[in-house]
Amino acid sequence: MAHSNDITISQVKGKAALSAFIDIGYRLNTNTPNWVPPLRQEQFDLFNPKKNPFFEHARVQPMIATRAGRIVGRISAHIDELALTQPIEQGFGPGTGNWGMLDAEDKNVAQALIAAAEDWLREQGMSRAVGPLSLSIWDEPGVLTKGFDHEPIVMMGHDHEHKQDWIKAAGYKDAKSLYTYDLDILKDFPPLIQRIVKSGERSERINIRRVNKDKFDQEAAILMGILNDAWSKNWGFVPLTDSEIAHVGKKMKPLVREDLIMIAEVEGEPVAFMMTIPNLNEALRSLDGNLFPLGWAKLLWWLRNCRSHSVRVPLMGVSSKFQNTRLASQLAFMMIEYIRREAVKNYGAVRGEIGWILEDNQGMVAIADAIGATINREYMIFEKSL
Repeated sequence: MAHSNDITISQVKGKAALSAFIDIGYRLNTNTPNWVPPLRQEQFDLFNPKKNPFFEHARVQPMIATRAGRIVGRISAHIDELALTQPIEQGFGPGTGNWGMLDAEDKNVAQALIAAAEDWLREQGMSRAVGPLSLSIWDEPGVLTKGFDHEPIVMMGHDHEHKQDWIKAAGYKDAKSLYTYDLDILKDFPPLIQRIVKSGERSERINIRRVNKDKFDQEAAILMGILNDAWSKNWGFVPLTDSEIAHVGKKMKPLVREDLIMIAEVEGEPVAFMMTIPNLNEALRSLDGNLFPLGWAKLLWWLRNCRSHSVRVPLMGVSSKFQNTRLASQLAFMMIEYIRREAVKNYGAVRGEIGWILEDNQGMVAIADAIGATINREYMIFEKSL
């Protein structure tokens, strides 16, 4: 237990404390413009070692802040053993711990929480902090720095404008910006992109196919295998384990639509994929995080009927041996075009969001620019020596 002036920081131990940790996130964000409450059960599962395979290679310590007997904030400190094995130049590496899930009533509370997370990381032998990550790079990384004027799309975080200032005031420097790109999918792509797509369609080497939901586990393994290879040199990369791949597949299955996920094959070999999902936040915004008493019925109806104004591309990858080639761009354009058509025709979508994309991922930035997508949200990951 740590004290800072009139603020007390306590480590979360047991179900009651975890419930308080979850609840304060809702109370402090209720008045944040455009915030969409996540499902409470998913928040609990995130911190359940039996439900979240992240715990198989990570140590996690959630904390809450109290002042005058009231809970006024929260944070989670964590150390990912797999991240410690990554090259330092890729963002993590030896001695690097993380924190996330930061919510606070004011700047003083935020400072006390960040200091407590740093103390815990030092006690665990860490010499550097990178955050916020809630909980891993594969969950909700970064704090929102641009795009406060509209709702986040599914599985992307949302913050109030002061949070970035609180983090900087604690001595943190910019580590990496993450962008999301907005795209009007009712408009045809520029003529050059259309010619590239048609050229690919004439090639006997290339086959773009939908995923087969009847073989979901096998297809998920193909996608994640390409992902681990494609992203292996990216900043912040931490490989997904087999159990995490299975977990992601189970979590995503209700949102999977066969016509919105494409696999690109070259001479019969799967070498690229693009995953697109309907914007579940359109259904969640009215549930206040609760499936009971009627939330489950509303959600089930939405999933079955699935008319989604917007869709998101959360994951996309091309095998490393094809990266930085014309073929890589061609495959990407073909998958984007095919999914664009299906999203408009079958789901009534009018806009797509691509991301997140690293600020220095030149290949993906070039693809987004070429199809006329524009940056609509920015997230920042910060770093600090301990």
